[in-house]
Amino acid sequence: MSRTKSNNEIIMDIAKRIHHHGLSIPAIFFLEMVKYLSFFGSQLLIFFGPILTVFIQSHLYYQVAELLEDKKNVELLLLEIEKYAKYEK
Repeated sequence: MSRTKSNNEIIMDIAKRIHHHGLSIPAIFFLEMVKYLSFFGSQLLIFFGPILTVFIQSHLYYQVAELLEDKKNVELLLLEIEKYAKYEK
């Protein structure tokens, strides 16, 4: 039985993956530009969910879509990515 992840765990996992792939700076720029459209983006994810979940895990996909509904969560993701980028130096 798989355990559901909390919002903070999901944010930390996403930030680690972004940093691991060396995309910290582009991700920070992108998230800063679109954080005010996060609710709209989450609704698009939900709309395209039936198509996209054929290729990826649906449970985690919908958790991320729900997470993006709140601009505060996007800000937490930005802070987490910045924290990983700062430790790199």
